[in-house]
Amino acid sequence: MTQSVLGIIGGSGFYNLPGLEKSRWETVTSPWGEPSDQVLFAEIDGLPIRFLPRHGRGHKISPSGINYRANIDVMKRAGVTDLVSISACGSLKEEYPPGHFVLVDQFIDRTFAREKSFFGNGLIAHVSVADPVSPLLVDAAEAAARAEKIDVTRGGTYIVMEGPQFSTRAESNLYRSWGCSVIGMTNMPEAKLAREAEICYAVVAMVTDYDCWHEEHAHVDVASVIAVMKGNTEKAQRLVVRLARDFPKQHPKCPIGSDTALEVALITAPESRDPKLVAKLDAVAGRVLANKGGPG
Repeated sequence: MTQSVLGIIGGSGFYNLPGLEKSRWETVTSPWGEPSDQVLFAEIDGLPIRFLPRHGRGHKISPSGINYRANIDVMKRAGVTDLVSISACGSLKEEYPPGHFVLVDQFIDRTFAREKSFFGNGLIAHVSVADPVSPLLVDAAEAAARAEKIDVTRGGTYIVMEGPQFSTRAESNLYRSWGCSVIGMTNMPEAKLAREAEICYAVVAMVTDYDCWHEEHAHVDVASVIAVMKGNTEKAQRLVVRLARDFPKQHPKCPIGSDTALEVALITAPESRDPKLVAKLDAVAGRVLANKGGPG
């Protein structure tokens, strides 16, 4: 079995982790461009941890400006086997008030201004994202949340909007009619890219507001979001530390194949592959590209 390396991508308000041992920030370079920040290398109870602030320390990068490919690539290069995304979001359901956490299991991707795949002309791959989160990792996140007595719901659909503006009321009500649970700006294409990189992925969505659909609550604004975010961040930090302390030291095989997703995804024949693209994919797809026998 492979040693587990737990990666954490911190969203709005989540820029550092407490309780770390042997911590150091390191620059990890990527052929896909600049990631959001350096990667924090550390341990918790002997488990290797890799932390990356999604917007950069100080929240410098907008949702549309994030280099999602570089972020996932550097986490892969840092050895991450299991990646938990900590994400601020708006609630689209009455029963998910500010301060509530949702372990989402589905996404609707409404973004349009982002690079969404490591693959393309010269090396084409089609991975399945029918089940975009890894159940064993969600199990572990749920157990950690409940152990820390955090109000959490397992399951739900996260609709990802482009941003940076918040929703119109008509949009918010449309997404509610679709049955969506929460809304945010960052988990796509992050989830798709993690699957392409064969990294098990899960999301802890931290509710900060009711978006703008709720008539009895003020419309969402930055000040109200930040106020709730402080409490959410403290809870998320406790969740991550508990998760790390209880996490298996050896990476278990994913029951839905998140960690072997490329084995049946490559369609371009080896002799037709673009060498330059193949070189850029050394971390993301190196495991399967080492096999020259033919397309997946």
